[in-house]
Amino acid sequence: MPDNKFGIYYNAIKNEVLRINSPYWIPDPADWTFILRDVNSTLTDIRTVIAEQNLSSDAQSAFWGVLPIED
Repeated sequence: MPDNKFGIYYNAIKNEVLRINSPYWIPDPADWTFILRDVNSTLTDIRTVIAEQNLSSDAQSAFWGVLPIED
């Protein structure tokens, strides 16, 4: 699998951020917006991008989520 899907994703409904740097689980584009390629971005930088892209009216409340467990 190419690593072009690796990066930071944002779910506006949950105000949740995920760091994807392995093919274990790739977010569904219907629910998640790819916002940054740099998987080492800080939450402060990510919140700035969310605000700049007008993805949330409350970007400062965005939080790190946890990958779902798959059987």
